[in-house]
Amino acid sequence: MGSIGPNTSHHRYPPFPGDIKTAPLVSLSLSKLQAGDEAESKAFFDAARNLGFFYLQLEGSTLGESVVDGAEQLHAISQEFYQRPQEEREEYAREKIDDFFGYRKVELKEKDENGVPKRNEIYNMRKDDFVGNADPLPCHPLVKQNWDVLTSYVYHCREVIDILITHLEKHLELPTGTLANLHRITERSGDHVRFNQSAVQPFSEERAAMGEHTDFGTLTILMNWLGGLQIRLPDSAEWVYVKPIPGSAVVNLGDALVKFTAGILRSNVHRVVPPPPPQDGVLRHSLVYFSRPEDKVVLKRLKGGLIDQQPQGEDGPEMTAQEWTWHRSVGNLKGVYTHNGGLEARENQMKSGF
Repeated sequence: MGSIGPNTSHHRYPPFPGDIKTAPLVSLSLSKLQAGDEAESKAFFDAARNLGFFYLQLEGSTLGESVVDGAEQLHAISQEFYQRPQEEREEYAREKIDDFFGYRKVELKEKDENGVPKRNEIYNMRKDDFVGNADPLPCHPLVKQNWDVLTSYVYHCREVIDILITHLEKHLELPTGTLANLHRITERSGDHVRFNQSAVQPFSEERAAMGEHTDFGTLTILMNWLGGLQIRLPDSAEWVYVKPIPGSAVVNLGDALVKFTAGILRSNVHRVVPPPPPQDGVLRHSLVYFSRPEDKVVLKRLKGGLIDQQPQGEDGPEMTAQEWTWHRSVGNLKGVYTHNGGLEARENQMKSGF
């Protein structure tokens, strides 16, 4: 295995500025976590409790380097997807396909050189289509042409997630399989791959605030080539950029892990804004894998280990992961939050469209 850096496409973009404050994400080695390294495992659990975001260094791991290679292929495919005629994408709009999966756009106030409103766009492709858990939804021809690439990426991301879940079980002092058995790849879930494209646009605090959110599910694997992701620091409520690191994924925990662990783990508030200069003049693409509990799993406090030592409290309404995803996606529920990094109650999810 060689150096990942030259094999990524980060060098093709303007550099991330070196003079702005960035999020203090720890960098964890997938290779060490695969090997059961105790210090690395503890560092992961500390990150999961304290910030809920971390870098996962993929170099030095055959699995990790497969994720990087797949991400680079899908990055190119995503760019081609968004270069295709708009009417092609509209054929696979969510309204025509599914309540959640498919294509969606949000038109902006800003217009391009032809007077057409600029758009932020997403395309969600469900895991169950690629692993054979369901009859595939209608999909864009580029997806069909690259089905094997997407399928491999799904399996590789899920293998990474399964490794992380195993370490969480250990530190939570839960019986082996407690969390893993809620996230079986062979069962229907809300897991999906997302192609993101954000238009070149000026920074707007109002628009940024509308997009503040926590993730719905369990663990999110983000591959990005430009800045734009911001997290809110728990101790100061300050918003800071997350710097893209070639060869590393940005991983964060979602609401499900907060609910399962009665608040031991953290789902931190974040948002996406225009990249900082000199990257702000470039279309921003990112690739996301969202993992979620199986559709039928009820999101509630689990029993055992450290969770039993947590004080009893109001855990909110109990519903299945499928119901939770639907309510969050239409803006009926705000996200889960812990400590003082909370998410203000507003209808941001519906307004932002994502």
